[in-house]
Amino acid sequence: MAIAGIDLGTSNSLVSVWHGGKVELVPGETGSFLTPSAVSIDEDGGILTGQAARERLVTAPERSATGFKRLMGTGRTCILGGRPFAPEELSSFILRRLRQDAEAYLGEEVAEAVISVPAYFNDRQRAATKKAGIMSGLRVERLVNEPSAAALACRMVNHGGSFTALVFDLGGGTLDVSVVDCSENDISVLAVAGDNRLGGTDFDQCIARAYCQKNNIAFDSLPPDLRADIMFRAEGLKKELSLRDSASLTISEGPLAGSLEADQQRLVDLCAPLFQRMGQPVRRALADCRMNAGDIGHVVLVGGSCRMPVVRQFLSQLLRREIDAPFSPDTIVGLGAGMCAGMRERRDEVRDIVMTDLCPFSLGTGVSHEGGDLLFSPIIERNTSLPSSQTKRYYTTVDDQRTVAVEVYQGEEMLCKDDLCLGVLKVPVPPAPAGTESVDVCFTYDINGILAVDVTVTSTGERFSRVFSDSGNLTEQEVGARLEELASMRMHESDALRAVREKVRRLYAQCLGKDRETLSRHMERFEKNCENAGLSQKKREIQRMEALLAGMDRYVSGYGRLPSDFEEVPEDGSTPLQ
Repeated sequence: MAIAGIDLGTSNSLVSVWHGGKVELVPGETGSFLTPSAVSIDEDGGILTGQAARERLVTAPERSATGFKRLMGTGRTCILGGRPFAPEELSSFILRRLRQDAEAYLGEEVAEAVISVPAYFNDRQRAATKKAGIMSGLRVERLVNEPSAAALACRMVNHGGSFTALVFDLGGGTLDVSVVDCSENDISVLAVAGDNRLGGTDFDQCIARAYCQKNNIAFDSLPPDLRADIMFRAEGLKKELSLRDSASLTISEGPLAGSLEADQQRLVDLCAPLFQRMGQPVRRALADCRMNAGDIGHVVLVGGSCRMPVVRQFLSQLLRREIDAPFSPDTIVGLGAGMCAGMRERRDEVRDIVMTDLCPFSLGTGVSHEGGDLLFSPIIERNTSLPSSQTKRYYTTVDDQRTVAVEVYQGEEMLCKDDLCLGVLKVPVPPAPAGTESVDVCFTYDINGILAVDVTVTSTGERFSRVFSDSGNLTEQEVGARLEELASMRMHESDALRAVREKVRRLYAQCLGKDRETLSRHMERFEKNCENAGLSQKKREIQRMEALLAGMDRYVSGYGRLPSDFEEVPEDGSTPLQ
C-alpha cells in the first residue's frame, strides 16, 4: 500500500507520490495536476468536487462551497443544499477525490497520506485536517508545514551548497512566511510567521468591492448568485493583471452592469491594507531568527497568488532584492509533500534527509494576578525546534488550596482570554498556606503537533498526564456515525464531463441572444460526440470544449474577443469523431 503526499489548499489541491525513484505529481481526470478545492451537492444528493463544483459556485451557490479551509477548527459549518457540513467534512470529499486519482495512477491502494498545512495553523486546525483525512479513509500520522515542504522540494531540485531561504507562501486563503536553513541532508526551519486570513480571495474581494462602489452597486446586499458572479469576474480581472499591465472588467447588461479599469498601480491602491498586513509576517520571521534581508540567499515563492506581479514587486521592495521564481508556485508544496511521503516509506533516495520543524505558536498556561484575568505564562516559546520538552514550576495562590487547574493555551497575547484555550488538567494538591505547595508543569510537543502535558506535585511526587487533541466536540460514537454517513454519500464518477456542463450553464446565464443559441449548439455537439466515445476520444472532446469555453469565458468577462471558432458549429449540432 502506497503513501501519498497531499497539498490540501484553500483554492486548489494536488496529490503526489514517490514512484520510480522520484516524486511525481498525479494528474486528475482532465490531465490537470490542480483540483479546485470546491464541493457541491447535486440535486440528487450526489457529491461534485473540483472544477465541476467550482462552476456551480455561480449557478448553484446555495449548494456549493469553496474556501472552507479557512474555517477548519473553528466549529463553524457550511450549509449546502439545506444540509450542514463541517469544513473538515467538505475537505474529506476533496481528499477522497485525490485518493482515487492516486490509486488510479499507481494501480494500488493508497491507505496513508502526508498532508501539508499552513505553518501558522494552530492545534485545532491541525486536528481538523487529520480528521478530514480519517473521514476520507486515509491514515494521517504526519502533517508537514507548507513552507517546509516547499523548502524540501527546493533543496532536492537545487543540489548546490548550503543556503538560507525565505519561503513566502501566499495561497488562496492563507499567508505563511518561513526562514529555512538548507544543507546537504538537513532542512531546518529557523522561524515561522503568518496570517491565516490573508490570501488571493481577499484580493478578489477588494476588486469586487471597488467595481461595485464605482457602479453604485451594494456589494453586501447582493444575493448569493450575483455575489458569486462578481467575485468570479473579479478573480478573472486579477488573473488578467498577472499577464498584462492593464485590463478592464465590463458587464454590459443586468444588475451587475458597469465597468472597472485597472492597472498595476490601481491594484496596489485598491489592496493597500492587504500589502500592509503582508509585510508584518516577513518582518516578524526575520526578527525571530535575528536575521535581516541581506542574510537571505534565496526567496522561494509558493502559492498561486505569488503569480501576481504586484506581490513580487512588493517583496522586491521589502527585501531590497530582485525576486526570481525558478519553481512553479502552484506545485512546489505538493512536490515536497510527496517527498515527505517517500521519507515515510523509507525510500533509499530520501532516507538520509532530516527535516527539523518548529512550534509555530507559544504554548503555556495561565497564572493569576491582581487584575483578575489570567496572564499567559509561556512554557514552550514559538519557533522552538521540535520535538521539545520544557518544564516550569508554579505555586498555589490561596491558603488551603486543594486543586491546581493547569489551563493550556496557545498564542502570543498577554491575557489568556485572547489566546486559544486547548483544555485544562486539574490536579489535587495537599492543603497548605499560599505559596507553599507547587507543581512542575512539563509540556512535550512532538513533530506531529501532539502536545502531552505532565503535572507533578512536588511535595508528594504524584504525577498527572493528559494528551491534548481536538475531536470537534464529538464523542467516538458520534464521529463513527458521521463517518458512515459521509462514506455512503455518492461521488460522481466523472467530474470532467460534469465540469464542462456546469461551465456551459454558467456561461449561458452570462450570455445573451445569439451567443446563447450558439453555445447550446456546441453543447449538443459535445454531448453527442461523448455519448459513445472511447476514453481517448472523450478526453479529446473535453479538451477541445474546454479550450473553446476558456476563450468564451474571457469574452463574456470583457477581456477578449469572441473565439474565432465559436461560430463554427453545424446547424444540426453534429460533427464526425476524429
